[in-house]
Amino acid sequence: MTEKTAYSEIPHRTLGSTGEDVSCIGVGGWHLGLNQVDEELSLRIVRSAIDRGINFMDNSWDYNDGESERRMGKALGHGYRERAFLMTKIDGRTKKEAAKQLDESLRRLQVDHIDLVQHHEVIRYEDPHRIFDEDGANAALVEARQAGKLRYIGFTGHKDPHIHLYTLEIAKLHGFRFDTVQMPLSVMDAHYRSFGKLVLPELVEQKIGVLGMKSMANGILLKSNTATPIECLHYALNLPTSVVITGIDSMDLLDQAVEAAQTFESLTEEGIKALLAKTARAASRGEFEPFKTTSLFDSTARNPDWLGDEPERLQQLITQN
Repeated sequence: MTEKTAYSEIPHRTLGSTGEDVSCIGVGGWHLGLNQVDEELSLRIVRSAIDRGINFMDNSWDYNDGESERRMGKALGHGYRERAFLMTKIDGRTKKEAAKQLDESLRRLQVDHIDLVQHHEVIRYEDPHRIFDEDGANAALVEARQAGKLRYIGFTGHKDPHIHLYTLEIAKLHGFRFDTVQMPLSVMDAHYRSFGKLVLPELVEQKIGVLGMKSMANGILLKSNTATPIECLHYALNLPTSVVITGIDSMDLLDQAVEAAQTFESLTEEGIKALLAKTARAASRGEFEPFKTTSLFDSTARNPDWLGDEPERLQQLITQN
């Protein structure tokens, strides 16, 4: 990962081995479609972020029943698409469902291609097997890449770092290398079931782009009263992340994200130790990372139909006498 100051207010980094220039801070797409965020504000957030140098735009096929993608599609009109690195995620585990969801995302986003598409919520050990089945979702994304509908492929997950490592292993067995991986990286994660300790070194070794998320856990982490928003963002930026994706549902939060990027300087060893010492007790049981310890954040668990059916040949194998 290299870092440089772009023409804008925001430092930029290189996305893994892709060579792509991306802002160190990214706009989280989920917040853009929330009920308390009207469409005018969501468009203003996206366009103002791009004008200020934040080019990485996060989204997902399932965010707010597609409203997040629809709003981002509108925001990226009038020349903004050319200035953005656009990412979205799909939930389908079958080739059919993945292709269908990708085409729906393209229509909502009003684009002919998406820069990065990621397999969303890889939170079960069976997920990578379904993704890399001969009729699985990755086959759809590879075909879409060949057709020019997308450029890069990654995966996300928030549950357990061992599942991330297993997914990388299964990908390798199928001769596939991901361009990016998205995962929780925070002052809390450092103490409990840590993606930063277990997965991050492997991604750095493989030169896979690291997308950090949940640096404040949608504000839940802040309720521990152990770290400030800027401290949370600075900690995640201090890791070998290409992008730290953060939720922005107001212009004040956009200002906060820009401030964090502008004021970031590499943390000293003493500074890191002090910050982790403050958060150690609160983080010890995962209480402030409920996406790891509960199913409350597992949208595909509540909507299993999004995944698609299990491979038919395996169903037949089970039912054979």
